[in-house]
Amino acid sequence: MRIGVIGTGRIGTVHARTLSRHRDVGSLILTDADLGRAQALAQRLGETAAPGVDEIFRWGVDAVVITTATSAHAELIGRAARSGLPVFCEKPIAPDMAGTLQAIAEVETAGTILQMGFQRRFDAGYTGAREAVRSGRLGRLHTVRAVTSDQAPPSAAYLAQSGGLYRDTLIHDFDALRWVTGREVVDVYAAGSDAGPPVFRGAGDVDTGAALLTLDDGTLATVTATRLNGAGYDVRMELAGERDQIVVGLDDRTPIASTEPTGPPAADKPWTGFVERFGPAYEAELAAFVEVVRGERANPCDGREALQALRIAEACEISRRERRAVRPAEVPGGDGPTTG
Repeated sequence: MRIGVIGTGRIGTVHARTLSRHRDVGSLILTDADLGRAQALAQRLGETAAPGVDEIFRWGVDAVVITTATSAHAELIGRAARSGLPVFCEKPIAPDMAGTLQAIAEVETAGTILQMGFQRRFDAGYTGAREAVRSGRLGRLHTVRAVTSDQAPPSAAYLAQSGGLYRDTLIHDFDALRWVTGREVVDVYAAGSDAGPPVFRGAGDVDTGAALLTLDDGTLATVTATRLNGAGYDVRMELAGERDQIVVGLDDRTPIASTEPTGPPAADKPWTGFVERFGPAYEAELAAFVEVVRGERANPCDGREALQALRIAEACEISRRERRAVRPAEVPGGDGPTTG
């Protein structure tokens, strides 16, 4: 199998390394807007660099992995679909609903595959939480608390094209919430703060955000995120039911300290970022993609799933701006929920 990787930044490099080691992947063709970066990575991996996207399609590949800036995702997905190629794409499909719907339509018209990169679906902790909820171990679920905190903010250039905290960061929590619980979000109330560095205000973004979400069975969920968590990279999900309570992301590297005299000590080596924290999950999602391309399993996260997570993020942005509760159903576009 020959795979084209479009984008060789941080996550593109991670994915290229993973695919280069995969026993069912014979070779890679890498390209990037920064050709020197693609060439350097190709040389390290013993793979081939292409001067541009056109060559990826012209030279012939069996599948495409897209890890470019968000603004380029939809166009590349459409081009791959028209070429009859299966695609793995990092989230989101597009920075807006219109672009997302157009890309999904192209994939569905072509009858090709689009697998989205929501790696938490392949993390052992989130998988265990899903099994606990679905098995009834927790009893009736009444509260979910989700946290995503980056240790340090990204660059100003990244912030300007990221789509904002809800679309770029909390979209992972929205997808995980649907996937773990099997429920849909019917109502959101969101707020954000830009009281931190001025770079966030310059990008029209917030450095810290929170949302209260109501699920379709009455379960309440709180979701928070920040770009300024100096203690380390912190991603957790707590699920409380009438019978039991569990937590994802609590281990000896969780960057949190207890003030209780008998509480656990602070982590000696706290998580610093998503690549380190979710390394095994990134490998597992790409192994799944190879299996999907080979026809050995069903698509674990298609474009319609990504659409629902984006709809929740869009509802949160509306809520933050207008200071009111918003139903995701108010966000135009697409069919109804498709929780798996």
